[in-house]
This record gives sequence, C-alpha cells and structure tokens, in this order.
Amino acid sequence: MPTRKLFTVAAAVSGVALLAAACSSSSSGGSGGGSTASSTNASTATSAAAFGGMSGLVAACQKEGTLNVITLPANWANYGTIMKDFTAKYGVKINDANPDGSSQDEINAMQQLKGQSRAPDVLDMGTSFAIKADQLGLLAPYKVTTWTAIPANSRASDASWYDDYGGYVAIGYDSAKVKVPPTSFADLLKPIYKNQVAINGNPTQASAAFSAVYASALANGGSLSNIEPGIQYFKKLHQVGNFVPVTAGPTTVQSGQTPIVVWWDYLLASEIQSAVPTFKIVIPTDAHYAAYCSSGWASPPCSSPTTRKKRCRWRTGSG
Repeated sequence: MPTRKLFTVAAAVSGVALLAAACSSSSSGGSGGGSTASSTNASTATSAAAFGGMSGLVAACQKEGTLNVITLPANWANYGTIMKDFTAKYGVKINDANPDGSSQDEINAMQQLKGQSRAPDVLDMGTSFAIKADQLGLLAPYKVTTWTAIPANSRASDASWYDDYGGYVAIGYDSAKVKVPPTSFADLLKPIYKNQVAINGNPTQASAAFSAVYASALANGGSLSNIEPGIQYFKKLHQVGNFVPVTAGPTTVQSGQTPIVVWWDYLLASEIQSAVPTFKIVIPTDAHYAAYCSSGWASPPCSSPTTRKKRCRWRTGSG
C-alpha cells in the first residue's frame, strides 16, 4: 500500500462500500436518466444512474440475492457487523471466502475462478495489489457516490479502485510477558526480545507484512523509494534470534509464541487486544508509516455484478 502522512480510519466508510459492490452507486447521487434495472447490463454499469437511480439498483441487487467477497475476517475493520447489517437491510446473502487470506490470494482467486459462481465480486486489498490487479485487467471501473470527494492520489484514474480505510504500522506487545516496553524498531533488536517479534504474513503476499518491512526501512535510513534498509533490518532481526517466522495473530500472542507483533494499529486493537487484555500498542518513535487498503470490483464475468456495486455504496456511506 502507498504511504500517507495523514489518514482517517473509516469503519463507517467500509460499510458503505459493501453496498456499492453489491449494487451500483451514482457519482452524483442523482437518479439518472431513463434506464431501468431490468434493461441494464449490471456488468458494465458504472453508476446507479444506469439503473434509473438508487431504487432500481436496490431492486436489481435483491434479485441477484448473493454477493461473493473474499479475505474479510469478521473482526477486521468492523467487517463482521458491516456484512450482517447489509444482509439484514437488503436480504442479500454474503459468501465470504478465505477470510484469513492475503491480497495476493484475492488476485489468485480472480484469475482462477473467473466466470465461475464462486468468483469474487468485490475486493479489499492493499493499494499496491489493487494497482497490480488493475494492470492485469482484473478490475472493472465503478464510481461510488462520494467519488469526487476522494483525493485524486487515493483513487485510480480509471475508477477501478479507491483507498478505503487505513492505519499506522505499530508495535504491539503483551505487557504480561514483555516487561520492558519496546517503543521503536531499534528497540526490537535488543537481546531482551529474543524469539519474541513477529509480523502478520509473508511480505511478498500480504500488504500488512510488506508495510512492516517498509516502516522498518524508514526507521533505518530508507525512503519511500528505497525499501532495502527494511529488508536488511529484518535479516538482522532474524540473525540476532529475535524474529519468529510465523504469521502472528491472537492465538500466537495468547500462547506466548509471539509476545511482540508489528502490524496495523487498528488490527492490533481489534484482533489481538480484544482477546488479550494485557496487550499494549505503540506507534514506533523512529518510523511513522501510514497506508490505506483499497476497494475494487472484479471485471466481468462475475456472479453478482449489481450486488457488488450496492456493497461499495453501503461501505462508503452513500446508501
């Protein structure tokens, strides 16, 4: 994901994008011309106007009846509540495949399942992976109602994806096991943290893990165009015996396998701190790295072309 100096973590925004992915949304919010839901090709529609407005979009969405999403854990960015509320309001069943998967898993699924009933309709991935998916021709253009309010550098020029929500790379630690709180990447190299430090996933496949490496690069003389110091940092972290090569999460912290985790601040809070009351979270003093996750919609053919658009409108708060 690209870095940002400032960002807003918008769980409410996440809710509205669900709606737009499920059904289409208008960039102007208006009802649009004379099109009707029954005469509209949902796979190529780029706004709610193509359905004759929001009511037509909702009707088409409900007719499809299902929405395929992928890699959306219930405790990630309030997705569990968002999906339940969407189904309750519109009567649309949501199929959430591989909830603990990575951004690369989403690209793989789009490529391998394209044209099948199980193919994902809407995506939630690191921005770098959204750009990659767009370059591979896997995404379709669609503008949510709030499109013009999204900064130009936070959305694709072809409307295939937009930055949705984000956070800071942070250091989380179980204070019941870690008696000296780490406050920086430099601290994590100290002998007192032997066999204690982990990240969430593989940096070549998961944006969260990649961002942890990027943040460490900034802490060690790197830049947004030079990640090499971060790669060398994690090499050293492994050499001194502090790095634990597993995918960290609530269970690994609870078991004591990974008392220290470098991850997004909001996920450290929602996934680990909620399960481990003694878990603390700090933003490293030597690196402030913030980034977004992006929403996009799979290019045709897909199983629920209308419902995915409604889902994105829902997530952005516009319907």
